[in-house]
Amino acid sequence: MKGGNKLPAEIYIDGASAGNPGPSGIGIFLKYDGKAESFSIPLGIMSNHEAEFSALIEGMKICVEKGLRTVSFRTDSQVVDRAANAGFAKNPSFRHFIEEMLQLQNEFDLFFIKWIPSKENQVADQLARKAIHLSKG
Repeated sequence: MKGGNKLPAEIYIDGASAGNPGPSGIGIFLKYDGKAESFSIPLGIMSNHEAEFSALIEGMKICVEKGLRTVSFRTDSQVVDRAANAGFAKNPSFRHFIEEMLQLQNEFDLFFIKWIPSKENQVADQLARKAIHLSKG
């Protein structure tokens, strides 16, 4: 098909921390053009919410690198979902994540994010937990 696949890439994201704050990691499960890719990325010490926001930012960066223009993110974090859809976070410690997210959104033709129950996000959760163990080395 000329111009590539028009179906949105689906990106399942999760962040996890062993302690709050504690060693953290993110999991990203990406489905596009009939492919599936998994990422477990250790982060170091941060809070669970910071890890959740980091998962969104890193997922967006991966999509930009792959040239994906229509993306649909899934998160089980209501804080990330609300902040991303509003383009605003009341908590000042999350504002830099929102600013980076808004800049990255300019790279996409269409950007969606939707909250899903944890039971529908188990692959990303397992990837995030694996990343914590990678960070503990």
